[in-house]
Amino acid sequence: MNKRYDLVVVGSGAAASGVASRVRQGGRSVAVVDFRPFGGTCALRGCDPKKVLVSGAEAVRSARRLADRGVRGEPSVDWSDLISFKRTFTDPVPGQRARQYREAGIDAFQGVARFRGPSELAVGDTRLEAGNIVLATGAEPVPLGIAGEEYATTSEEFMALESLPGRVVFIGGGYIAAEFSNIAALSGARVTVLQRGERMLTGFDTDLVGWLMEAFRAMGITVATGARVEAIERGEQGLAVRYSSRGVSTALEADLVVHAAGRRPALQSLELEAAGIAVDEHGRLRLNDWLQSVSNPVVYAAGDSAQRGPPLTPVAGRDAEIVAANLLSGNTRIARYHAVPTVAFTIPPIAAVGLDEQAARKVCARLQVRCVRASGWYTARRLAEPVYGFKVLIDESDRHILGAHLVGPAAEDTINLFALAIRENLTTDALREALFAYPTAASDIGHML
Repeated sequence: MNKRYDLVVVGSGAAASGVASRVRQGGRSVAVVDFRPFGGTCALRGCDPKKVLVSGAEAVRSARRLADRGVRGEPSVDWSDLISFKRTFTDPVPGQRARQYREAGIDAFQGVARFRGPSELAVGDTRLEAGNIVLATGAEPVPLGIAGEEYATTSEEFMALESLPGRVVFIGGGYIAAEFSNIAALSGARVTVLQRGERMLTGFDTDLVGWLMEAFRAMGITVATGARVEAIERGEQGLAVRYSSRGVSTALEADLVVHAAGRRPALQSLELEAAGIAVDEHGRLRLNDWLQSVSNPVVYAAGDSAQRGPPLTPVAGRDAEIVAANLLSGNTRIARYHAVPTVAFTIPPIAAVGLDEQAARKVCARLQVRCVRASGWYTARRLAEPVYGFKVLIDESDRHILGAHLVGPAAEDTINLFALAIRENLTTDALREALFAYPTAASDIGHML
């Protein structure tokens, strides 16, 4: 069967659905293709279900901190109930998304899409010809490249566990390892993180990550840095992770090993070469500023497939706006990202926006660094949270904020105000003149400046 569309979108997440709906509203014929349940990573396998699990862990941690401050009883996570609660968010999504496509007049195909020419895709026995094709396939775990890697569980599989094993090892030290290790530890598991680098969360400020590690230790999480994982083996007592660190080889027993060592655009099954789509030495799409393939102008990309901005859902949404505008009106919108905040939903969370200290020193001759461990401030004391602090980078010549880095209660919300200030080029004086509701974490901003 052959079908012809103005646009075919591969994927069904935030970027894919955003492009498809906008182009369809523009009067074009549109189809979407996904071999997985409709909804994409964020809604089904990432941000949203992850934060539901974080909520349960947060409640336990909060109650324990306040145990001698008016809260009684020993809290615990019932893993089965928490997973059931998570499913109330994820289970309806595929059906809702399919219904939205149907109501919008978008044809939806379930199956693996493979290029059969510059503007043609095969999905099973169906051939889809398109005026344009948008790749928005999300991301997938990178191969570990070690013996026994098939024994490792992904973060997606972790969030589907019916029961939580007693001993959990995370390989990696980024967002997934940091967030999921907190969830597992506060849900009763004995947790170890094996990080190849010298510290976790390398995308965040070194000082603040150091403070955050105190919270990890308080949760009973063991973090081994400089750890090169060599193999995962299965034995009678479960799994064994063999790794070396600073010249010492160790075998660590585990019931569950979670792959958290990085993700890449999920492009492997598309057979890009059949469409003449150029990739770089790392296998990433080569795109111009309009998020269009440099070698096949029919093809655009958005979200994790594009990798033009940080791998975040808001960036995927903005990519969708840009690509849809360029498809409907010609290449008029350029992908540029400035002051995009990022958060790791650890307990407590850590957040950043703008330049880090090293980058700020390179561009600013008169840099003021406001770095304070603020555990004694009301925001932290009210919650009995010892990990609270910030680093704000200010250009003394014009009083503009170059970067902001936060860790502690409500960091995931307060960082958005700093992002707005940087984006709108507000001075510290202008921000301090704003009156924020009190007592809130945002009302600390004036003191941070």
